[in-house]
This record gives sequence, structure tokens and C-alpha cells, in this order.
Amino acid sequence: MNSSVSETVHFDYSNAEALCSDAYLVPVMERFIRPLPRGSRVVDLGCGNGAMLRTVLRPDLVACGIDGSVSGIDMAVKSIPNGSFFVADVTAELPARLSPGSFDAVISTETIEHVVLPRALVRNAFDLLKPGGAFIVSTPYNGYLKNVVLSLTNSMDKHFTALWDGGHIKFWSRKTLSALLTEAGFEQLAFEGAGRIPFLWKSMVIVARKPV
Repeated sequence: MNSSVSETVHFDYSNAEALCSDAYLVPVMERFIRPLPRGSRVVDLGCGNGAMLRTVLRPDLVACGIDGSVSGIDMAVKSIPNGSFFVADVTAELPARLSPGSFDAVISTETIEHVVLPRALVRNAFDLLKPGGAFIVSTPYNGYLKNVVLSLTNSMDKHFTALWDGGHIKFWSRKTLSALLTEAGFEQLAFEGAGRIPFLWKSMVIVARKPV
């Protein structure tokens, strides 16, 4: 790979508002985060402006976020002043202050479809987790029925975002994302669709556990 090519797209943020996808992802994310014990440490890989963390984390949880966007991290720091935030590529070596095996949960929402090296993101998530910790990852859903509907409605161009600079470069199905997580060593995978009706979901959320 040309070393001058960035492996992760970094977005500029003009405000601290939530993304449109948060409307249907937050209820799912909250259900998975709710069981975490008091004092649990949660890190968001690709946290952007911190909107997801700010919305789903209880006050008794410890927030941490990583993103390549300087403007996003600046806003995350302002909106969650008691959190810890780092400007870094989530697919590269992470800051030394983030010790391996020090987090109870890792979340990553609508990020893995943007990265050239998704295995590196998943590997970082695995390394950061304590044994038994949960990786909660979301990405736009792709599946047979949805693809048929997109084709019949002439919506493929919009779906594949070819004209969006920094848009989606990976299109995950439940099967392929599950295979990636299993390959990395995760187990006990749980799946849930988010947004729209079943099998036409806008996104999917998979929770995977690091073995004890």
C-alpha cells in the first residue's frame, strides 16, 4: 500500500449534534450498554464529535474516545469534559495511554464501513478489551432482500455513495462482519437490526465477546 494514502477518512465537524443514524442506533446501543456495572470503562473507536458517547453512557461509566478528526475530538472534549479523548487513527497503533485489556466495552458506530483496513480496527478493539469484555459495533446493513429492493427501486447508486468523498468503501452483511469478528478471536456474537423493518434494516449492531 502507498504509505501516503490514509487508511481512515477523517471528517470535519462543525457542531456537536448527533448524526441522523443515532436516532435508530441509540436505543439498540443503550440496551447493550445498560447492563455494564458501575465504573465500567467504555471506549468509542471512531467517536467523531462524541455525540453517541454523550447520549448512551450513564454518568457512572468512564468515557473514552478515539478519532482522527481534530475538530471532532475538540467537540467531544467540550461536551464530555470528564472523559478522555485522543486524536488517532483507529486502524493504527493507538496512544500508549490506552493500555491493552483495560476496557470493559468498546463501541464503534458507523465507522468500519469507512476504513481500508477493518481487521486493524477489530484487532485494536480486541486488544483494548478485558477478558469477557464486549465489542459493540454497528454498520449499514446489507443483505439479499435489501439488495433486491435497492435494485428494483433504482437506488443502488445512492446506496453505494460513490460520489460522497469519504463515503462507504466496505459493504458488510451479517455473514461477513460475523466472519471478521470470529477471525479476530471474538465469540458469543449477538445480532440486532436497527432502523426500518426487518431485513430492510438501515443498520445492524453486532455484540461480540472477548473470551475469558
